[in-house]
Amino acid sequence: EPTVRTELMEQIPPIAIFLQESRPKFPTAFFEYLMPIVVRYLTDVNNQVRKAGQEALLILLEQDLVAQSDIENKVCPILLDLSAPDSDDEYKVEAVNIICKMASMLSRTTVEHMLLPRFCELCSDGKLFQVRKICAANFGDICNAVGQEATERLLIPKFFELCSDSVWGMRKACAECFMAVSYTTSPEVRRSKLSPLFISLISDTCRWVRQAAFQSLGPFISTFANPSSAGLYIREDGTLSIRPSTQDVNSNSCQPSNNITLIASSTNA
Repeated sequence: EPTVRTELMEQIPPIAIFLQESRPKFPTAFFEYLMPIVVRYLTDVNNQVRKAGQEALLILLEQDLVAQSDIENKVCPILLDLSAPDSDDEYKVEAVNIICKMASMLSRTTVEHMLLPRFCELCSDGKLFQVRKICAANFGDICNAVGQEATERLLIPKFFELCSDSVWGMRKACAECFMAVSYTTSPEVRRSKLSPLFISLISDTCRWVRQAAFQSLGPFISTFANPSSAGLYIREDGTLSIRPSTQDVNSNSCQPSNNITLIASSTNA
C-alpha cells in the first residue's frame, strides 16, 4: 500500500539519526538497509511515496548523514536518469526540483562534475516550461554552489537564454534571482554582461517582469559595491546585510547597528 511506504519513508531520517549516534553498535546498518530504500522510493510509481522519499533524502543530506560515495554512486545516477530528455514528464519535473534543492548541500566538485551538465541541458528544455521555470527560480543557488569560474563559463550563457524566454514567468524568475547570480560573477562580467541584461528586463514588455526587475534593482546595484569599504555582504540565507564599522561597534549609541539587515524581498527592496 502506498500509504504504508509513505509512512515508512517518514521514519527513515529519525532512524538514520539514531544509527549515526550509535555508530559503534551499528556501523553499516544505514548503508546496507536504509539508503537502498530511499534510493528505490525516488522512482516509486506513487507520487506521494516519491515526494516522501525526496523529503527524506533532503533531510539526510542536510544532516550530513549520506556518505559522499552514496551520493555520487547511488543518488546522482538516479536523478540523472529521471531528468533525461526521454524521461516521463512528471519524473523529470521532480528530478530537476530535487537537483536544485540538493546542490547547496553537496561538495562543489560533485555538483560541477555530476549535476551541472544536466542542469544546463534542462535550462534549454523546449518540451516543458515547468522544467525551465524551476531552473530559473533556482539559478542563483546553482551559481553559488559551483562558484565564479563555472558560473561565467557555463551558466551565464544559459541565464541569457532564460532572460529572453518566450514565457514571461521565466523572465520574472530570472529578475528575482538576479542579485544572487550577479554576486557570483566578477566585476567585469557584472558590468559588461549583466548590466545590459538587467536593463532588458527592466524594459520588458510584461509589467510583472518589469516590477520584479525594479524590486531587484537595489540588491543588484549593491553587488557593485566593494564589501571592504561599503560593508555590504550576502548572508548564506540570501539576505543582503550591512557589516557595521568598528566605529559603530565601539560607539555608545543605542542604535542596534550590528543588526541592520536589508532583505531582498518584494516588500523591502
